[in-house]
Amino acid sequence: MPRGKKYIKDIQAGDVWSVFKIMSDFVEGFDELKSIGPSVTFFGSARLKEDNPYYQKARKLAYMLADRGFNIITGGAGGIMEAANRGAYENGKSESIGLNIELPHEQKSNDYLTINLKFDYFFARKVMLIKYSLAYVIFPGGFGTLDEFFESLTLVQTKKISPISIFLVGTDYWGPLYEFIKTTLVENGTIAPEDVNIITFTDDLGQIVEEVETRLITHIKDLKEAGMEESEHYKALVEFLANKE
Repeated sequence: MPRGKKYIKDIQAGDVWSVFKIMSDFVEGFDELKSIGPSVTFFGSARLKEDNPYYQKARKLAYMLADRGFNIITGGAGGIMEAANRGAYENGKSESIGLNIELPHEQKSNDYLTINLKFDYFFARKVMLIKYSLAYVIFPGGFGTLDEFFESLTLVQTKKISPISIFLVGTDYWGPLYEFIKTTLVENGTIAPEDVNIITFTDDLGQIVEEVETRLITHIKDLKEAGMEESEHYKALVEFLANKE
């Protein structure tokens, strides 16, 4: 069977085996990541090369965050994902995690991973990308990055996840979109004015690092209030904070 047809068949609702594959994706993800400690997820284009300024900025920011002990999570492929994993890997003080996806054409994992997981389903992978992070950093990207950005905003807005920090990096690139959110959406009443505050729109890498450290304390309190004190994730965060003090 041609590989493309296989993937179409895999997502048919009547394919009962898909249920077991989905369960396998989630079980492996939960098992591998439940105790990794505080992490930051990077999103951005897979098409940006090493000589791109945003690639270099993502690499630098990941290095800075890893230096403070924060794990870096990405989709595990090239471009911005590679840059972030590379920065963490070069620092060596934290895990450099890649959550890749099986595609009809092989999507190669980058060479800078200390933990490398592969998923059959985009939605299972997306859950893992956001579940164990206390901040998301959105670098310039295309449709996939936009999808991840707006889904993250929606999850925070609707309180389906604990409040996290969402950083939109690349003020020149994202400027028109951010202005659209602040003006058109607010003025037409499709979002509340305070919803804009979910986004931190900045190119200041130092600011991002400091806000991530502040978010860690808040995130631990939020998890405690949600009754998550017995979870391995909560315990890993508390242990990490205690070791820093």
